[in-house]
Amino acid sequence: MEQSTKPHQAERGQKTTLIGIGVNIGLVLVKGVAGWLGNSYALVADAMESGTDIVTSIFVWFGLRTASKAPDQDHPYGHGKAEPLAALVVALALVGAAILIAVQSIRNIQVPHEIPAPFTLAVLAGVVLVKEVLFRRIAKVGAETDSSAVKADAWHHRSDAITSLTAFVGISIALIGGPGYESADDWAALLASVVIVYNAYLIFRPSFGEIMDETPAGDWQNELRALALTVPQVKGIDKYRVRKTGFEYFVDLHVLVPGELTVKQGHDIAHAVKAAILREKPSVYDVLVHIEPV
Repeated sequence: MEQSTKPHQAERGQKTTLIGIGVNIGLVLVKGVAGWLGNSYALVADAMESGTDIVTSIFVWFGLRTASKAPDQDHPYGHGKAEPLAALVVALALVGAAILIAVQSIRNIQVPHEIPAPFTLAVLAGVVLVKEVLFRRIAKVGAETDSSAVKADAWHHRSDAITSLTAFVGISIALIGGPGYESADDWAALLASVVIVYNAYLIFRPSFGEIMDETPAGDWQNELRALALTVPQVKGIDKYRVRKTGFEYFVDLHVLVPGELTVKQGHDIAHAVKAAILREKPSVYDVLVHIEPV
Protein backbone atom coordinates (compact mmCIF):
# COMPACT_ATOMS: atom_id res chain seq x y z
CA MET A 1 0.00 0.00 0.00
CA GLU A 2 1.00 3.62 -0.52
CA GLN A 3 1.41 6.19 2.21
CA SER A 4 -1.89 6.88 3.88
CA THR A 5 -2.24 10.48 2.77
CA LYS A 6 -0.57 12.12 -0.20
CA PRO A 7 2.21 14.41 1.08
CA HIS A 8 1.95 16.86 -1.83
CA GLN A 9 -1.77 17.36 -1.14
CA ALA A 10 -1.15 18.10 2.53
CA GLU A 11 1.72 20.41 1.60
CA ARG A 12 -0.47 22.37 -0.82
CA GLY A 13 -3.14 22.74 1.83
CA GLN A 14 -0.61 23.89 4.42
CA LYS A 15 0.86 26.51 2.07
CA THR A 16 -2.53 28.04 1.23
CA THR A 17 -3.43 28.03 4.92
CA LEU A 18 -0.27 29.95 5.79
CA ILE A 19 -1.08 32.49 3.08
CA GLY A 20 -4.52 32.96 4.64
CA ILE A 21 -2.98 33.45 8.09
CA GLY A 22 -0.65 36.15 6.77
CA VAL A 23 -3.46 37.99 5.00
CA ASN A 24 -5.71 37.83 8.06
CA ILE A 25 -3.06 39.27 10.37
CA GLY A 26 -2.94 42.32 8.13
CA LEU A 27 -6.73 42.54 7.88
CA VAL A 28 -7.23 42.35 11.65
CA LEU A 29 -5.00 45.39 12.09
CA VAL A 30 -6.56 47.36 9.23
CA LYS A 31 -10.18 46.60 10.13
CA GLY A 32 -9.70 46.97 13.87
CA VAL A 33 -8.02 50.37 13.61
CA ALA A 34 -10.43 51.59 10.91
CA GLY A 35 -13.45 50.44 12.91
CA TRP A 36 -12.22 52.14 16.07
CA LEU A 37 -11.30 55.41 14.35
CA GLY A 38 -14.36 55.33 12.10
CA ASN A 39 -16.85 54.52 14.88
CA SER A 40 -18.07 51.34 13.17
CA TYR A 41 -18.85 48.29 15.29
CA ALA A 42 -19.61 46.31 12.14
CA LEU A 43 -16.00 46.84 11.08
CA VAL A 44 -14.73 45.96 14.55
CA ALA A 45 -16.88 42.80 14.44
CA ASP A 46 -15.36 42.05 11.06
CA ALA A 47 -11.91 42.35 12.61
CA MET A 48 -12.98 39.94 15.35
CA GLU A 49 -13.95 37.34 12.78
CA SER A 50 -10.63 37.75 11.00
CA GLY A 51 -9.04 37.09 14.37
CA THR A 52 -10.92 33.80 14.64
CA ASP A 53 -9.79 33.08 11.07
CA ILE A 54 -6.19 33.21 12.26
CA VAL A 55 -6.77 30.86 15.18
CA THR A 56 -8.79 28.34 13.18
CA SER A 57 -6.34 28.44 10.27
CA ILE A 58 -3.61 27.45 12.71
CA PHE A 59 -5.78 24.47 13.74
CA VAL A 60 -6.28 23.63 10.06
CA TRP A 61 -2.53 23.77 9.46
CA PHE A 62 -1.83 21.38 12.33
CA GLY A 63 -4.72 19.15 11.20
CA LEU A 64 -3.26 18.86 7.71
CA ARG A 65 0.19 18.21 9.11
CA THR A 66 -1.13 15.43 11.35
CA ALA A 67 -3.29 13.93 8.60
CA SER A 68 -0.26 13.61 6.32
CA LYS A 69 1.52 11.24 8.72
CA ALA A 70 1.89 7.63 7.57
CA PRO A 71 -0.01 4.82 9.35
CA ASP A 72 1.70 3.39 12.42
CA GLN A 73 1.11 0.56 14.89
CA ASP A 74 -1.41 2.57 16.89
CA HIS A 75 -3.09 4.13 13.84
CA PRO A 76 -3.22 1.42 11.13
CA TYR A 77 -5.72 3.46 9.08
CA GLY A 78 -3.52 6.53 9.23
CA HIS A 79 -4.14 9.93 10.81
CA GLY A 80 -6.58 11.28 8.23
CA LYS A 81 -9.38 11.94 10.74
CA ALA A 82 -7.35 14.88 12.05
CA GLU A 83 -8.45 16.72 8.92
CA PRO A 84 -12.25 16.74 9.48
CA LEU A 85 -11.59 17.36 13.19
CA ALA A 86 -9.80 20.56 12.20
CA ALA A 87 -12.80 21.48 10.05
CA LEU A 88 -15.09 21.01 13.06
CA VAL A 89 -12.91 23.39 15.05
CA VAL A 90 -13.42 25.97 12.29
CA ALA A 91 -17.20 25.48 12.42
CA LEU A 92 -17.36 25.80 16.21
CA ALA A 93 -15.14 28.88 16.15
CA LEU A 94 -17.45 30.49 13.62
CA VAL A 95 -20.44 29.86 15.88
CA GLY A 96 -18.56 31.34 18.83
CA ALA A 97 -17.62 34.45 16.85
CA ALA A 98 -21.21 34.82 15.62
CA ILE A 99 -22.56 34.72 19.18
CA LEU A 100 -20.10 37.38 20.35
CA ILE A 101 -20.92 39.61 17.38
CA ALA A 102 -24.67 39.18 17.88
CA VAL A 103 -24.54 39.98 21.61
CA GLN A 104 -22.46 43.11 21.11
CA SER A 105 -24.61 44.22 18.16
CA ILE A 106 -27.78 44.02 20.25
CA ARG A 107 -26.12 46.05 22.99
CA ASN A 108 -25.00 48.71 20.50
CA ILE A 109 -28.47 48.92 18.93
CA GLN A 110 -29.87 49.89 22.32
CA VAL A 111 -27.29 52.65 22.91
CA PRO A 112 -27.27 55.78 20.67
CA HIS A 113 -23.94 56.46 18.94
CA GLU A 114 -22.40 58.40 16.09
CA ILE A 115 -22.74 57.52 12.41
CA PRO A 116 -19.67 55.62 11.09
CA ALA A 117 -17.11 57.62 9.12
CA PRO A 118 -17.37 57.48 5.29
CA PHE A 119 -13.79 56.19 4.87
CA THR A 120 -14.84 52.89 6.45
CA LEU A 121 -16.68 52.06 3.22
CA ALA A 122 -13.43 52.14 1.24
CA VAL A 123 -11.80 49.85 3.80
CA LEU A 124 -14.68 47.37 3.60
CA ALA A 125 -14.69 47.38 -0.21
CA GLY A 126 -11.01 46.45 -0.19
CA VAL A 127 -11.59 43.76 2.42
CA VAL A 128 -14.41 42.15 0.41
CA LEU A 129 -12.18 42.02 -2.67
CA VAL A 130 -9.20 40.54 -0.82
CA LYS A 131 -11.33 37.96 1.01
CA GLU A 132 -13.18 36.84 -2.11
CA VAL A 133 -9.90 36.33 -3.99
CA LEU A 134 -8.54 34.39 -1.01
CA PHE A 135 -11.71 32.27 -0.82
CA ARG A 136 -11.50 31.34 -4.49
CA ARG A 137 -7.84 30.42 -4.30
CA ILE A 138 -8.18 28.27 -1.18
CA ALA A 139 -11.47 26.70 -2.34
CA LYS A 140 -9.74 25.64 -5.57
CA VAL A 141 -7.00 23.90 -3.59
CA GLY A 142 -9.63 22.31 -1.34
CA ALA A 143 -11.50 20.91 -4.35
CA GLU A 144 -8.32 19.64 -6.02
CA THR A 145 -7.07 17.91 -2.86
CA ASP A 146 -10.55 16.88 -1.64
CA SER A 147 -9.60 18.25 1.77
CA SER A 148 -12.37 18.89 4.30
CA ALA A 149 -10.13 21.16 6.37
CA VAL A 150 -9.00 23.29 3.43
CA LYS A 151 -12.59 23.61 2.18
CA ALA A 152 -13.65 24.70 5.68
CA ASP A 153 -10.84 27.24 5.79
CA ALA A 154 -11.99 28.61 2.43
CA TRP A 155 -15.57 29.00 3.61
CA HIS A 156 -14.35 30.77 6.71
CA HIS A 157 -12.82 33.38 4.40
CA ARG A 158 -16.07 33.56 2.41
CA SER A 159 -18.03 34.18 5.63
CA ASP A 160 -15.60 36.99 6.42
CA ALA A 161 -16.28 38.50 2.98
CA ILE A 162 -20.03 38.27 3.60
CA THR A 163 -19.61 39.94 7.00
CA SER A 164 -17.70 42.77 5.34
CA LEU A 165 -20.33 43.09 2.64
CA THR A 166 -23.19 43.37 5.14
CA ALA A 167 -21.17 45.92 7.09
CA PHE A 168 -20.70 47.91 3.86
CA VAL A 169 -24.45 47.92 3.29
CA GLY A 170 -25.20 48.86 6.91
CA ILE A 171 -22.75 51.75 6.96
CA SER A 172 -24.04 52.97 3.58
CA ILE A 173 -27.59 53.05 4.95
CA ALA A 174 -26.42 54.93 8.05
CA LEU A 175 -24.56 57.52 5.96
CA ILE A 176 -27.38 58.00 3.46
CA GLY A 177 -30.16 58.00 6.06
CA GLY A 178 -28.38 60.32 8.46
CA PRO A 179 -29.71 60.91 12.00
CA GLY A 180 -31.97 58.10 13.13
CA TYR A 181 -30.12 55.50 11.06
CA GLU A 182 -27.01 55.27 13.24
CA SER A 183 -27.84 51.70 14.28
CA ALA A 184 -27.95 50.40 10.68
CA ASP A 185 -24.28 49.56 11.13
CA ASP A 186 -25.12 47.38 14.15
CA TRP A 187 -28.08 45.73 12.44
CA ALA A 188 -25.69 44.79 9.64
CA ALA A 189 -23.36 43.14 12.16
CA LEU A 190 -26.34 41.27 13.64
CA LEU A 191 -27.36 40.03 10.20
CA ALA A 192 -23.79 38.98 9.53
CA SER A 193 -23.82 36.81 12.67
CA VAL A 194 -26.76 34.83 11.24
CA VAL A 195 -24.91 34.33 7.95
CA ILE A 196 -21.83 33.18 9.84
CA VAL A 197 -23.82 30.53 11.72
CA TYR A 198 -25.22 29.24 8.43
CA ASN A 199 -21.72 29.00 6.97
CA ALA A 200 -20.64 27.15 10.10
CA TYR A 201 -23.37 24.58 9.45
CA LEU A 202 -22.18 24.15 5.85
CA ILE A 203 -18.74 23.32 7.23
CA PHE A 204 -19.95 21.19 10.15
CA ARG A 205 -22.30 18.87 8.25
CA PRO A 206 -19.84 17.17 5.83
CA SER A 207 -17.00 17.16 8.36
CA PHE A 208 -19.13 15.45 11.01
CA GLY A 209 -20.33 12.97 8.38
CA GLU A 210 -16.74 12.12 7.51
CA ILE A 211 -15.83 11.54 11.15
CA MET A 212 -18.88 9.26 11.50
CA ASP A 213 -17.83 7.30 8.37
CA GLU A 214 -20.85 8.43 6.38
CA THR A 215 -20.89 7.11 2.81
CA PRO A 216 -19.19 9.77 0.67
CA ALA A 217 -21.09 11.57 -2.09
CA GLY A 218 -20.93 10.06 -5.57
CA ASP A 219 -22.13 6.98 -7.42
CA TRP A 220 -19.74 4.62 -5.69
CA GLN A 221 -21.93 1.51 -6.07
CA ASN A 222 -22.15 1.61 -9.85
CA GLU A 223 -18.52 2.66 -10.24
CA LEU A 224 -17.27 -0.19 -8.04
CA ARG A 225 -19.56 -2.68 -9.76
CA ALA A 226 -18.30 -1.62 -13.19
CA LEU A 227 -14.67 -1.95 -12.14
CA ALA A 228 -15.24 -5.33 -10.45
CA LEU A 229 -16.98 -6.69 -13.55
CA THR A 230 -13.87 -6.01 -15.63
CA VAL A 231 -12.29 -8.99 -13.84
CA PRO A 232 -13.11 -12.41 -15.37
CA GLN A 233 -15.38 -14.70 -13.28
CA VAL A 234 -16.84 -11.79 -11.29
CA LYS A 235 -20.66 -11.94 -11.46
CA GLY A 236 -21.43 -8.79 -9.48
CA ILE A 237 -21.10 -7.19 -6.06
CA ASP A 238 -23.22 -8.10 -3.05
CA LYS A 239 -22.48 -5.13 -0.79
CA TYR A 240 -19.96 -2.36 -0.37
CA ARG A 241 -18.74 0.16 2.20
CA VAL A 242 -16.76 3.32 1.51
CA ARG A 243 -15.39 5.80 4.01
CA LYS A 244 -13.22 8.86 3.64
CA THR A 245 -10.14 9.29 5.80
CA GLY A 246 -8.17 12.44 5.19
CA PHE A 247 -7.43 12.85 1.50
CA GLU A 248 -8.22 9.24 0.56
CA TYR A 249 -10.85 6.51 0.74
CA PHE A 250 -11.10 2.99 2.12
CA VAL A 251 -13.33 0.47 0.33
CA ASP A 252 -14.81 -2.83 1.58
CA LEU A 253 -16.35 -4.92 -1.19
CA HIS A 254 -18.21 -8.26 -1.34
CA VAL A 255 -17.72 -9.78 -4.80
CA LEU A 256 -19.91 -12.57 -6.25
CA VAL A 257 -18.03 -15.40 -8.00
CA PRO A 258 -18.90 -18.98 -9.12
CA GLY A 259 -19.02 -21.34 -6.13
CA GLU A 260 -16.90 -24.04 -7.82
CA LEU A 261 -13.76 -21.90 -7.90
CA THR A 262 -10.81 -22.93 -5.76
CA VAL A 263 -9.55 -20.85 -2.84
CA LYS A 264 -6.50 -19.90 -4.94
CA GLN A 265 -8.70 -18.73 -7.82
CA GLY A 266 -10.87 -16.70 -5.46
CA HIS A 267 -7.77 -15.16 -3.93
CA ASP A 268 -6.42 -14.15 -7.34
CA ILE A 269 -9.78 -12.63 -8.31
CA ALA A 270 -9.84 -10.58 -5.11
CA HIS A 271 -6.40 -9.19 -5.89
CA ALA A 272 -7.42 -8.44 -9.47
CA VAL A 273 -10.52 -6.54 -8.31
CA LYS A 274 -8.46 -4.56 -5.82
CA ALA A 275 -5.87 -3.71 -8.46
CA ALA A 276 -8.57 -2.57 -10.91
CA ILE A 277 -10.10 -0.19 -8.35
CA LEU A 278 -6.76 1.23 -7.21
CA ARG A 279 -5.71 1.75 -10.81
CA GLU A 280 -8.85 3.59 -11.90
CA LYS A 281 -9.55 5.51 -8.68
CA PRO A 282 -6.32 7.11 -7.39
CA SER A 283 -8.16 8.62 -4.42
CA VAL A 284 -8.74 5.10 -3.01
CA TYR A 285 -5.97 4.08 -0.61
CA ASP A 286 -6.97 0.49 0.16
CA VAL A 287 -9.58 -2.08 -0.89
CA LEU A 288 -10.64 -5.09 1.17
CA VAL A 289 -12.33 -7.67 -1.08
CA HIS A 290 -14.47 -10.51 0.32
CA ILE A 291 -15.26 -13.37 -2.07
CA GLU A 292 -18.91 -14.49 -1.99
CA PRO A 293 -19.66 -17.81 -3.80
CA VAL A 294 -22.90 -18.12 -5.79
